[in-house]
Amino acid sequence: MPQLAFANSFWESYDVLEKPVKAGVRKAMEKFQRLTVAELHADKGLHLESVEKARDPRMRTIRVNDFWRGVVLAPDDGSDVFLLVNVVPHDDAYTWAAKRLYTTNTATRGLEVRNVVAIEQLTPALEKAAASAPSLLFAAHSDTVLRDLGIDEQVRRAVRTVIDKPQLEAFGTLLPEDQFEVLQYLAEGFGPEDVYRDVVAVRRPTDAGPDPDESLAEIIANTASRITLVTGPDELTEILEKPFAAWRVFLHPSQRRIAYRVSYAGPVQVTGGPGTGKTVVALHRVKHLLSRSPGTRVLLTTYTNALAATLRESLALLLDDDEQLARVDVTTVNAYAHRTVAEADGRAPSPVGDRDERQVWEQVVKKLGLPWTERFLTQEYRHVILAQDIRDLDTYRTSPRRGRGSALPTARREQLWPAVELFESILRERGVSTHLQVCARAARLLKSTGPGYDHVVVDEAQDLHPSQWRVLRGAVAPGSDDLFLTGDPHQRIYDAKVSLGSLGISVTGRSNRLRINYRSTEEILTWSTGVLTPVTIEDLGGRGADSLAGYRSLLHGRRPRVEGHGSESAEVATLIEKVEEWIGQGIRPSDIGVCARFNLLLDKVADRLSGAGIPVVKVRDSPGPGSDGVRLATMHAMKGLEFRCVAVLGVTSTALPFAREVTPAGLDPIQHASDLLRERCLLFVACTRAREVLHVSWAGIPSGFVPRAADR
Repeated sequence: MPQLAFANSFWESYDVLEKPVKAGVRKAMEKFQRLTVAELHADKGLHLESVEKARDPRMRTIRVNDFWRGVVLAPDDGSDVFLLVNVVPHDDAYTWAAKRLYTTNTATRGLEVRNVVAIEQLTPALEKAAASAPSLLFAAHSDTVLRDLGIDEQVRRAVRTVIDKPQLEAFGTLLPEDQFEVLQYLAEGFGPEDVYRDVVAVRRPTDAGPDPDESLAEIIANTASRITLVTGPDELTEILEKPFAAWRVFLHPSQRRIAYRVSYAGPVQVTGGPGTGKTVVALHRVKHLLSRSPGTRVLLTTYTNALAATLRESLALLLDDDEQLARVDVTTVNAYAHRTVAEADGRAPSPVGDRDERQVWEQVVKKLGLPWTERFLTQEYRHVILAQDIRDLDTYRTSPRRGRGSALPTARREQLWPAVELFESILRERGVSTHLQVCARAARLLKSTGPGYDHVVVDEAQDLHPSQWRVLRGAVAPGSDDLFLTGDPHQRIYDAKVSLGSLGISVTGRSNRLRINYRSTEEILTWSTGVLTPVTIEDLGGRGADSLAGYRSLLHGRRPRVEGHGSESAEVATLIEKVEEWIGQGIRPSDIGVCARFNLLLDKVADRLSGAGIPVVKVRDSPGPGSDGVRLATMHAMKGLEFRCVAVLGVTSTALPFAREVTPAGLDPIQHASDLLRERCLLFVACTRAREVLHVSWAGIPSGFVPRAADR
């Protein structure tokens, strides 16, 4: 019986199809599960036929309905594995298929595709232009180096004409996937040895012989990063019903190397920009740790309840063993800390919100007649006192104040300490506590009670406060595979300053960086990165600067739509038209995310969408994956989410940065700069939730964070 495999290009085309077309695809695919190869060729309904003048003689098309065709790569070597590569309108199917050539990468041994006709047509003209160019992008790399990295003769000839990185990116859609990724790394300045290690070696089979495999089935088996092989009808049904869910936990080779390493000698850090698969790596690490020992207990934790819920859903997709799932505690750090305190003390104090906390500090300032604002005292308490777990005046007198821009001599610290004591006294009298106070208490308790887990896996680590890190350090005993941390300092939207080494979490020699974005298109990525271009980002562990150098997407699509409006009403009206247009194109409402800085604007959007007959749900209400409706969320709540289409509204000069969230430069210049950076990161996070389409808008004066080179 034949077997059916799916290429990534199929998922990209399938996910946007209307329901009747998807039904036709499923009907056609089911035939591959129950007919022999001879019967497939003879089936008149399937109409498996060759493509005239195809550059790859294995190209076939199949009938989905009168207007749609599937493009299939058929075996010509006696094997029985067929590869479905695309679903496109009838006429386009033959044009698309005729120009593509599938080959085996000599280095990675994976199957890859190129637009061979376009490369042949462009190369001679580019060679003429390159002859007079002052320099060429890959001149420093010999043919031998390129050949060893899998760059074949046709591609070598083409890339010898490339002058700069923009030209390479423009050429990228025509080139084979593995070869293009190698060239991107080289163009960013990475050495051949690094490229071989990070791109080639992780994809090359460990038992690869001197010559590439010839069997299509073997080549497909070597290409697990881009091809899914379906072995039975139940698996086919599941994967066609939930294609996006299937990819939420899919692991690429460079990620697999990190997630499934047998063991690490201590804490591990994995960083990377949005969409690089950090969360997927964390989930697979949990699976690996569970499989090593039958009694292993794992804490999988993150920053917010919404993110924890998403992790729980994704882990359930990945683990098919209920017993394993029961050994994972998926929760936030704050929730774990509150539970720890409640178990030890009989109850945990009720949490106090940010607004109430500020009001208490205002009361303290007024009662003691202090020369500082409530904002200054709030930050001093969080970033100095709680961050260093300072519990008495003697310690505070001599403690460093990293990240604070205003000096505090000893006399001033002695004046400030009674404010801390009064603040804590007021909260105790009310029976309430800040989350960070509870974390500080939980960390002390864990020192005496001992750890409760064998391993701790942390997602979105960039937003955790030192008090929260102490909880995690206490949750697991130091040693092999104790802590596995994933995060991106470019997505730091809460003001967390931390030095992991000072907290007993050393990742020296165990840091990994992911550079390839598998979520957003290069166009969305490039524009969004422009939001952060003017600033420097501190790395995850507080040891220096972090960079997005080499951060690239392999996907391409439309450029973001960025536009201003004369009024908020006009802005919302345009959004309604956009949403209706997206839904009309076959995009499910639940695949559309709309966000703004404030709920006030979102409420107006909700009313207008509902009035237009478009279902709406709010992310804060924790809608399940089966809940229909456009997702509405504040920018803060967008963290960890992703949608095919994203609209970011209200990007005005008064919303980003929001003055109330920014310390005046005269009060503390260092905190002022930190606050502005946090506001930039907030916009960056919101925009990078988009997979295919990004729409950014405002009414009035735009935020200064909006890249000025944008196409409006």
